[in-house]
Amino acid sequence: MPVPDGFEVPVPDGVGVPLEVAASYRSRRRGLLGRDGVAGALLIVRTNSVHTFGMRFAIDVAHLDRSFTVLSVVTMPPGRLGMIRPRGRHVLEAEAGAMAGWGLRPGARVRLDVTAGPNRAG
Repeated sequence: MPVPDGFEVPVPDGVGVPLEVAASYRSRRRGLLGRDGVAGALLIVRTNSVHTFGMRFAIDVAHLDRSFTVLSVVTMPPGRLGMIRPRGRHVLEAEAGAMAGWGLRPGARVRLDVTAGPNRAG
């Protein structure tokens, strides 16, 4: 499934969340490192685990399968290595607590709104 360059994620409660997409090797490797926060969320494609070494803030991590269905949502403080999710294909990251506020939980399906316009990470 092709992934657009960056747009908006309508979450289960209907609110659109600004989204950056990390699709290149460089942008996937960098993720949220070196930032003090994130406005919205970062989608890292083609990965099933993340770490927070070198991060300045705690993040929520949603592991997504190939159809963008949420497998799990965890909060990771800085300096942690996340578990590998064997069925995971993508990871959605946001500031800690954001996903609970959006109502994002296992079983929800994330939809990318390509009409919101590009905002490429990296």
